[in-house]
Amino acid sequence: MDWEEYRHWGKLGVDWGADYRKNLRNISVRSPLKPGEILNKLPKTAPEQPENMEQIFSDFKEIIMPGITHWQHPRFFSYFPSNASASSVFAEILTNTMSPMCMLWQTSPSATELEERVIDWLKSALGLSNEFKGVIQDSATSATLSAVLTMREKALQWLGNKEGLFDKQTLRIYASNEAHISIDRSVWFSGIGENNLIKIPVKGKHKSLDTEILRDKIVQDKKLGFIPAGIIGVVGGTSCGACDDIRKLGQISKDFNMYFHVDAAWAGSAMICPEYRGLWQGINEADSVVFNPYKWLGAQFDCSIHFLKNKELQKKTHTNVPDYLKTSGVSNVTDLSEYTIPLGRRFRALKIWFLLRSEGLEKLRNMIRNHIEWSISLSKKLNELPGIEIITEPIFSLFTFRYITNDGSDLDHLNENILRQINEAGKIYLTPTTVDNKYVIRFVTGTLETTKKDVDFAYEIIKSNRKQ
Repeated sequence: MDWEEYRHWGKLGVDWGADYRKNLRNISVRSPLKPGEILNKLPKTAPEQPENMEQIFSDFKEIIMPGITHWQHPRFFSYFPSNASASSVFAEILTNTMSPMCMLWQTSPSATELEERVIDWLKSALGLSNEFKGVIQDSATSATLSAVLTMREKALQWLGNKEGLFDKQTLRIYASNEAHISIDRSVWFSGIGENNLIKIPVKGKHKSLDTEILRDKIVQDKKLGFIPAGIIGVVGGTSCGACDDIRKLGQISKDFNMYFHVDAAWAGSAMICPEYRGLWQGINEADSVVFNPYKWLGAQFDCSIHFLKNKELQKKTHTNVPDYLKTSGVSNVTDLSEYTIPLGRRFRALKIWFLLRSEGLEKLRNMIRNHIEWSISLSKKLNELPGIEIITEPIFSLFTFRYITNDGSDLDHLNENILRQINEAGKIYLTPTTVDNKYVIRFVTGTLETTKKDVDFAYEIIKSNRKQ
């Protein structure tokens, strides 16, 4: 393809994309295909000679699209949303066309300075302290790994990277048992080790980490010769929306001189609405905070904002600058690759800039408020039905429920079977989790195009699958 062909096919691709998004409600949410069906239709070797775009685009529609689960579908109520607004998609076309490498200020000054500015915009929109600066990561997993590495280096007086961990005192990281699996992975990859991630039980309607148990465990670990290095708080946990008492965790981290990171990957977006900020009261005591604008605001994956109270701590953990990556001839510039694990960085700030300018904060606030209101309403309606019980009340727009019977059935098995039937029908998409050792079903509203009618439609589907 040359650039004149690109002009032609680009227009066709944009038309296809607009039609795709407009007609999503008319197709199955989840791909119905079985494992191997796509693979068996694909040649085992790459072509030696160019193929024409008509055939390639036709194969995309006929072979690839049937195997796509439609994350932008208005009846996608599973996992968390992975939204892609039209303005964000358009910005990504521009970014992909330029394909700049945004690791240093000099490799694209606009990328660095726009990133700093949109982080300031988001910091203000979320009500965070002016002390915070930040960087855009690819995902919350990378941000959390960066935070855990910073915990490690700070606790080891910056000797871990240089000397390794083999002859050092054992570090401890603390989080609730509702923490996301990315925290476990971060502890693995940091070399601290799974056995040193201490999971603290939760309590209360928000499934908050028990801070009394946490404090006792830290004191006990210090007596045993461990180094308590960091605490990871959760706001809007993936399983059922768990929210820790951030203020209390911040105080404990200060008392023991520990680094405090907060994972608000999904729920952080809701903090553009001031009325929900009580669920992360004390957030300004954190050393770092991560939230994903792609999950609920519509800034398209990948895009994760990592706010940092003291950027120098993370810079000291990550920086190793050879001569060929030094910026010469200018001063007072930021090289953002010094704050991230990858040296190569995409121009992610552009899609946030397009999104916030084209949508405006008030429109995004109204969307989030609607999603939360609709989920609360659905939870109340389901709770009135015989054969269904609400397990966890809505936290933001996420709640859990399960089907029940009076005939002594294995309820875990019952719910697993019903959930499979619902998802195979393809009209809505839900996912399971475990709460208090019960197999339950999650429901979360968050897709950009979702309307109240879609949530009402989900109610009818859920109701019709009860066992009478």
